[in-house]
Amino acid sequence: MNEIRVDSVTAESSTSGTTVADTTQLLLMAEGVAKSFSGVPALRDGRLNLRPGSVHALCGGNGAGKSTFLNILMGILQRDRGTIRVSGKDVFFSTPRQALDAGISIITQELNPVRGMTVAENLFLGREPKRLGYFVDYRTLNEQAANLLEELHIPLKPRRLMRDLSVAETQLIEIAKALSIDARIIIMDEPTSALGEREADQLFSFIRHLTGLGKGIIFVSHRLTEIFEIADDYTVLRDGRYIESGRMRDIDLQRLIRQIIGRDFRSQFRSGTASAEARRAPTDLQKGKPLVEVEGLTCPGKFQGVSLSLYPGEIVGLYGLLGSGRSDFVRALFGLEKKVSGRMVLNGRELIPRHPKEAMRQGVVLVTEDRKEAGLVLSLSVRDNISLASLRGLSLLGFVQKRQETPLVEAMVKRFAIRVTSLKMLVRNMSGGNQQKVMLARCLMTTPKILLLDEPTRGIDEGAKQEIYAFMTQFIESGGGIVMVSSEGQEVMGMSDRIIVFRKGRVNGQLVNDGVAQEELVQLAS
Repeated sequence: MNEIRVDSVTAESSTSGTTVADTTQLLLMAEGVAKSFSGVPALRDGRLNLRPGSVHALCGGNGAGKSTFLNILMGILQRDRGTIRVSGKDVFFSTPRQALDAGISIITQELNPVRGMTVAENLFLGREPKRLGYFVDYRTLNEQAANLLEELHIPLKPRRLMRDLSVAETQLIEIAKALSIDARIIIMDEPTSALGEREADQLFSFIRHLTGLGKGIIFVSHRLTEIFEIADDYTVLRDGRYIESGRMRDIDLQRLIRQIIGRDFRSQFRSGTASAEARRAPTDLQKGKPLVEVEGLTCPGKFQGVSLSLYPGEIVGLYGLLGSGRSDFVRALFGLEKKVSGRMVLNGRELIPRHPKEAMRQGVVLVTEDRKEAGLVLSLSVRDNISLASLRGLSLLGFVQKRQETPLVEAMVKRFAIRVTSLKMLVRNMSGGNQQKVMLARCLMTTPKILLLDEPTRGIDEGAKQEIYAFMTQFIESGGGIVMVSSEGQEVMGMSDRIIVFRKGRVNGQLVNDGVAQEELVQLAS
């Protein structure tokens, strides 16, 4: 395999195809970058060569050191040792401002908008056009924002408040903000984690436009199919160390996964050979009494006339484009939407929940798509987050009984293989995959019968995904039922017994998953 070896400090020119023996033709060269926190290494050997006009995929599981490496490149963290060169010149960034001035911008995985401000104000925060040198020129600001949004095909108004946007819409604004800076090097950390396939395709089209201008993109995504679609080169980190680099054309998916996780990989999708043989046909599943039965459910302005049923031992997948109403629908099942009408039966009781407490009493729990904003209490410990929904049953006279709580939480940590230093570890310090497993553990503490999973594998690595898929399979095999929203066509097809496709707030198709093609899903959703 032809490799771009950082240790030999060589790279192929993207235009001539010849090998150069220096780094002057590279936009970025990083070698031997290391960082420790309180003596504990987070990054031992970070390396990467970025060619002009290329997309370079930085691959690795949670804890591989990717975020630390990217934060060093952006001047958010300072390296302990190593070399970083931008356009052949040694650099050491003490602040993000220095990185921006050197032509590097970043789209971060964590969304941090100023929610009380408008879309336009967020896009140009700190770079607002001024009148008389002091006053913000809002007319020009909104015009510039409108032009940028139009160029990127983002259907949002400049004057909308950020607090009114969905997670996916917020992600689009974060992308637009980074692209509005005239940078030569753009770091994209999970830019599509909250996007549907159509929005991701629009982003990829713009990425190709940028690389055509000679810009370089460092692309991080746990959706490995995206990497093969958009990237030219790759680098793998594992456990804080450099593993290998190369051209995407010289590696296949199985080898890339093996390099990322350090072992052979076998898909845990239920459509895999082992689980497919044991899976019952939907007609067999539907002989019992449904866990959920919905007829003509409507929420004005969000979805209309939705009907579906969910049986024990079944996963129903909800698929659709951004704004199709699928997430609003599962929120309604959990009592988070108002003015909902229609007919709903939960575990044999006719009830439209008006509050999550009502839904939970019927054995329904929701794992939200935005774990940090709406799912977890980041300032609390692992113990407190896992037991949060079960405190009533763990309390006596208003006091939590730690002797009851601790063994239950420990059992959940063990069951989900959550990596913690102790139960007192703050959730904000955990990887995305472990945070997602904390949310699932909290849900399971309530002994639910129905799981509502909204983007259950958003922004987590392949290893954590497989653990969550295995949990989902175990849950339905024990008689539970799952309604799963996912923007990933392969995930929906791999895990669902039936698939319901949303389009503009309505159901545009209900498919039995017996060989559904992804093109059929996209066609129904578009």
